[in-house]
Amino acid sequence: MLETFLLEGRVNLFMRVDPTGIFLYTLIACIITGMVIPLLCIRKTFISGAVNMFQIGFRSLRRTLLASVLTCTIGYGLVILFNPFGTDRFAFVNTFLLLLPGTIASVMICWVLIGTHVQAFVRSGGAIISLSAGIVMTAMLFGFTTFAYFPAFLTQDALFPSVCIGIVAGLFFFAVRDVYATSFVVGGCSVFTLADRINPVYVHNAIPSVWISAGLAVCTLMGIHLYLSRNFTTIRIPVP
Repeated sequence: MLETFLLEGRVNLFMRVDPTGIFLYTLIACIITGMVIPLLCIRKTFISGAVNMFQIGFRSLRRTLLASVLTCTIGYGLVILFNPFGTDRFAFVNTFLLLLPGTIASVMICWVLIGTHVQAFVRSGGAIISLSAGIVMTAMLFGFTTFAYFPAFLTQDALFPSVCIGIVAGLFFFAVRDVYATSFVVGGCSVFTLADRINPVYVHNAIPSVWISAGLAVCTLMGIHLYLSRNFTTIRIPVP
């Protein structure tokens, strides 16, 4: 949150055109801190047995594609009906790509790392307690990250939509257990709530740095998935 505030919120990066700033924010705050560092933490918990590949949302290629396609299909229908930019779907895509690196980083930290570990910590209390604790904790954490992005909007009215997105994302993640599909959900919902806080230049134009940054974030996530798949295997043991 501190890095996001320094690299994005403090300088109002999304409200002014700064291609270099977008790239640095993506590289430092989103990829290094938001994706690589959680990976290093997750590696330790695999060895301890606290979590496994299924729980953190990195599934097989077939399962990932199925979850992502279904999520995107439903999301596309919602965009057609409720697009905040009217009939301009290209504007929705541009805004989604601008928010995507931060979205993936938020999913990695809030749900893949913290949510699964909170759930594991209170697992002895039963499924309902562990799931509820994971959803509540991650929803509040995600809600507060909004103020790192937009400190000028530090009001209760700004917090409520973000917490709602966190609750929806938490329910979705713990039900589907797929990091890619959850990123699509969080990113799509964020476009609806943050559309009026993005510079129109980013919204209505294809900015190369935005598209490259989004591509780097997705490639990093895929690289993490490949690394975990090759080095850690979760085997389901049938119950007799």
